[in-house]
Amino acid sequence: MIIHIDCNSFYASVEIAAHPELAGKPVVVASNNEAGGGIILALTQEAKSLGLRRGDPIFKVKKVLRDNGVKLFAADLHKYRSVSRLIMKAVVEQEIVLDFLQYSVDEFFGCIPVDDPVGVRQCMEQVVDVITNSCGVPVSCGCSSTYTLAKTATWFAKRYKAYGGICVITPETREKALKSIPIENVWGIGRRSVPRLRQMGIATAHDFAQLSESLVSYMMTTAGVRTWRELHGVPSIDLSAPAHQQSIMHSRTFPFMETELGRLHELLSNYAADAAMSLRSDHCLCRNVTVFICTNPHRTDLPQYSNSDIAKLPTATANTQEIVRVALQLLDKLFVKGYKYKRMGIVLGGLVEDYGQQLDLFDKINTSENRRLMEAADRLNTKYGRNTVRLTVQGNAPTPTIKPFDDESLL
Repeated sequence: MIIHIDCNSFYASVEIAAHPELAGKPVVVASNNEAGGGIILALTQEAKSLGLRRGDPIFKVKKVLRDNGVKLFAADLHKYRSVSRLIMKAVVEQEIVLDFLQYSVDEFFGCIPVDDPVGVRQCMEQVVDVITNSCGVPVSCGCSSTYTLAKTATWFAKRYKAYGGICVITPETREKALKSIPIENVWGIGRRSVPRLRQMGIATAHDFAQLSESLVSYMMTTAGVRTWRELHGVPSIDLSAPAHQQSIMHSRTFPFMETELGRLHELLSNYAADAAMSLRSDHCLCRNVTVFICTNPHRTDLPQYSNSDIAKLPTATANTQEIVRVALQLLDKLFVKGYKYKRMGIVLGGLVEDYGQQLDLFDKINTSENRRLMEAADRLNTKYGRNTVRLTVQGNAPTPTIKPFDDESLL
């Protein structure tokens, strides 16, 4: 049986877990920018009851936020990724779910080697307890015979309190479930396909499943056919073997324009450290490093500049110190004083697997000591939070500075 785990209002739930006194209160997580704007990225049910919605621009809902005492957090993507890794670690250590994998920062798939619905539900309850107790993040779980049906089960688990956050779709209940879920909420049905399907009188997943496979193949792509088969209980999607990445990129649009090289050094070193950690988690090494930087193209009243440069490494590596060193050298070449920079990033390219590599007698970077050092740093940063162990150039703050929202920013 396939299990799907979806964290409820993930960003907001992470902030509440860090501030338990906010439980049961309206909480919003939003992006931020130099104009004091941004949009709502996540919010609790209490905030939704006030009429707030994901995607609302902050400047349009200032009065609602202020009048109702809504706690507003600036999004901290690094924190959310760290919690996501903790969820992965906590579940894997329990050995309840097999082939557990991360689909997105707040979604996970796995396999439960049990077919009995009662046994499946017991396993799912254990998983939910593990996540809640280790990370304090509420989740909804769905389980069925295919990935698409498992996602469908989670849809019901999130929307109907009677399920207690857990839903299992069996062959006996599949038809009833498909008749109850709108076609636009089916995983794998793209937005562009919905209007056409609606025009054909296809309003639910069950309506879609009643079409012939040949018609679905004619109307939609191969992905549409896979969705159709999965709704019939035929496994047709394989997430266990994702394509090998050709590159890893970490970049950000700054909340506020930056002008000082020292500040850019700090930001880029954090991006490089995160990229290096991602590289190691994928058991890869990189053979080249690219850095790019640019001003705000939407500020036509300001001088514009953008540039990038690439450095080929003498030896493929995943060593944070070496990647940061090379990245900062590239930034020094790209930086031009007098511009207000809005975006910067790093790309690690030429990825190769980290086993079976020919060792160099004179290689002082990929030594066994350095490998063990990186492994120890990764373990500590995963357990205690991002940048618990960090390079001096990354700065004193555990995360890049983001101007917090406060009452005055809402006036």
